[in-house]
Amino acid sequence: MYINGEWVDARSGETRVIINPYNQEQIATAAEGNTEDAKLAIQAAREAFDEGSWAKKPANERGEIVYTIGKLIQRDLQEMAEIETLDSGKTLEESIEDMGDIASVFLYFGGLADKDGGEVIESPIPDSESKVVREPVGVCGQITPWNYPLLQAAWKIAPALAAGNTIVLKPSEITPFTSVKVFELMEEAGVPKGVANLVLGPGHNVGAELAESKDVDLISFTGGIATGQKIMQAASTNMKKVALELGGKNPNIVFADADFETAVDQAMNAVFFHAGQVCSAGSRLLVEESLHDDLVEELVKRTKNIKLGDGFAEDTMSGPLISADHRDKVESYVKIGQEEGAKLEVGGARPEDPELQDGFFYLPTIFTNCEHNMRIVQEEVFGPVLTIETFKTEEEAVEKANDTIYGLAGAVFTTDIDKGQRVAGKLRMGTVWINDFHPYFAQAPWGGFKQSGVGRELGKAGLEEYTEVKHVYRNTNPAPVGWFN
Repeated sequence: MYINGEWVDARSGETRVIINPYNQEQIATAAEGNTEDAKLAIQAAREAFDEGSWAKKPANERGEIVYTIGKLIQRDLQEMAEIETLDSGKTLEESIEDMGDIASVFLYFGGLADKDGGEVIESPIPDSESKVVREPVGVCGQITPWNYPLLQAAWKIAPALAAGNTIVLKPSEITPFTSVKVFELMEEAGVPKGVANLVLGPGHNVGAELAESKDVDLISFTGGIATGQKIMQAASTNMKKVALELGGKNPNIVFADADFETAVDQAMNAVFFHAGQVCSAGSRLLVEESLHDDLVEELVKRTKNIKLGDGFAEDTMSGPLISADHRDKVESYVKIGQEEGAKLEVGGARPEDPELQDGFFYLPTIFTNCEHNMRIVQEEVFGPVLTIETFKTEEEAVEKANDTIYGLAGAVFTTDIDKGQRVAGKLRMGTVWINDFHPYFAQAPWGGFKQSGVGRELGKAGLEEYTEVKHVYRNTNPAPVGWFN
């Protein structure tokens, strides 16, 4: 772990074995921190913010350091991608793309750091000046998930540092190693002592301390709704700012006039990319009734050809699920779907290939005959499971798409430009794609409506999330008021 500018073991001396989900072989051991370690990291971040120079440093100088981190990631991209694939099981190609995106996040926020000089506003009071400025929030606790270990961390670290905050990061305890690596790069880039701290360990103690501590001014979390609710409650101890990204059950609407090849290809990409372990996965496919049979036939045919395997093998299309427990969860939802009356078209089992028996693999799965009130339609499975529903009208498609507690992302496929824009405008989601699925980039905000979360990451909004707004008023001709003479 990295606390107050020093690489340290957990105070308890405890460690955790980290395994490769492809074959369960041990990768390495990691420190297993607890509440005591978290408190030390928070104290270091608190002192660095209150007494250090980081928040007071000119924004362009902070930006240069954040930008340098991005350049160092580009330098070490291949090594970091290999670590990510070992840790998470995803294909090396995916990890390489992730590292490129991660570098771009640091480069973007590094360049954005000095672009907001405040705003002068017209004061209605004579002989006065008024301006609005943004200042860093303070100490930021950041908790990240296992599916995109470093990508999600980058979305938090880069804007927090660029804005002048100090941080304590807690990555998922089962995928910690690229976070360790990026802290090595932050040290190399010249991030001062105490500004960036890394505590490894489970959420029930390390994460809970970050959420509850009165010395933490903001808590940012990416993960499930149940944990997000606990964090929100814990944050009330000192009314700290809260930023939550809590997943989704994302609809992918395909109209009969869509380009068929594109719709099929993107429907596959939407749900089976990274074995469906994506918060924005298009796991709900809504198909216009007249197109349903042809689309299902083609999807089933292609799904049978998905090559599961080692993330380092060039012919692997999809890696394993992250853990045995998570595979059990996915299996339980498949069973629920069958019990609810959905029709299993393909998958629905562990692979029989002898080479895959040591890994946490699950066959890509498709259900048809799905109704909007089924649990597999409403609840986030977070695995390679696609549910297919039908609709007859545009209004019905929108109604079904919005019939969820989530509101993270969705997509519309149609060759009718006006229809695409019209439907996108009616969807209650933070991101809507038209004739595409999954693109995101550092310049555009990311976040959800409804129970998909609070706040935004990326884009200008992602930087503003780590600031407080201050109004500064100056009387240019001070004189006694005389009210109480």
